[in-house]
Amino acid sequence: MPFDLASRLAARQEENLYRQRPLLESPQGPEVRVDGRPMLAFCSNDYLGLANHPEVKAAFIRGVERWGAGGGASHLVIGHSGPHHDLELALAEFTGRPRALLFSTGYMANLGAVTALVGKGDTVLEDRLNHASLLDAGLLSGARFSRYLHNDADSLASRLERAEGDTLVVTDGVFSMDGDLADLPALCAAARARGAWVMVDDAHGFGPLGTNGGGIVEHFGLGLEDVPVLVGTLGKGFGTAGAFVAGSEELIETLIQFARPYIYTTSQPPAVACATLKSLELLQRERWRREHLEKLIQRFRQGAAEIGLTLMDSPTPIQPILVGDSARALKLSALLRERGLLVGAIRPPTVPAGSARLRVTLSAAHSEEQLESLLSALADGWATLAKEEVPDA
Repeated sequence: MPFDLASRLAARQEENLYRQRPLLESPQGPEVRVDGRPMLAFCSNDYLGLANHPEVKAAFIRGVERWGAGGGASHLVIGHSGPHHDLELALAEFTGRPRALLFSTGYMANLGAVTALVGKGDTVLEDRLNHASLLDAGLLSGARFSRYLHNDADSLASRLERAEGDTLVVTDGVFSMDGDLADLPALCAAARARGAWVMVDDAHGFGPLGTNGGGIVEHFGLGLEDVPVLVGTLGKGFGTAGAFVAGSEELIETLIQFARPYIYTTSQPPAVACATLKSLELLQRERWRREHLEKLIQRFRQGAAEIGLTLMDSPTPIQPILVGDSARALKLSALLRERGLLVGAIRPPTVPAGSARLRVTLSAAHSEEQLESLLSALADGWATLAKEEVPDA
């Protein structure tokens, strides 16, 4: 029988890999209501706490009143509104680049950029732990596709020696499941030595990283020549929705002409761009958000070490607790949920086999008291897991 979907679903359940959607019944924030229960959430990518900010919401409402609810058409037809244009100018200035181009989602930005820049006869080289959207983009581009060892400039260099045609090196800025930073200085040096371009998807870096929140490129003091193609999303640190690519005049014009996910998609609602302009202002003005977030990160890592948890090498708001077995990760997540804390269990195929984890994400909206509640619950939950795994005498 073709399309035996029931068997596929049953197999996923047996492997403890079945996914279910929590139903959020409140705005984003530390204190939420999920599936009918009040919860303290440590699983959102709203790193700076802007998704429910009063000024951002007010800007969105004013945008709806002025521009309506929908984009109406693609940017190239009649969907490119004033707020879209103003936001592109502001993002170009924010990133220190000549131009920026809005996309409706981060997935589309990555797909559009890679497939517009390389094709048959070219080469795309990607980190093994890149986000799925980057890997899909590389495969769909038609270029010769290869993955180098995670964050390994020597592995990249060996693959660059065999590259042909135009070569694009693609990496996450902050790896979304591990929280570690790409070694951009070394990767860019390897690419530059072979005349390759570097594309960075800094979805999780914009906002938390850099003196001004400018992400990993600002963090390392790199420029346009080092990273010609810079991608950012707006639904994480910015707290709104959509994505952008920033780069040279020629790059942006090339994407407008050849990036199919840009050309053939209705623009995001103009009111979203209005909200993002306000969140960009707050991101730059309210430095205390990054300072408070940094204190939370340091305290969490200290507290987790005291409990004996295995963390990953992450200086970012993404703080994964490595558990290993999918069933154990689900159990620990469930123990936290019983205490009213929401932390997602991340399992294969999102992460490699044997590396299931709890992905703790911290936000500037979290208080120190809320963080201590998480650490207390983790200590109890970890002790419960250990006790259950000790065989009877």
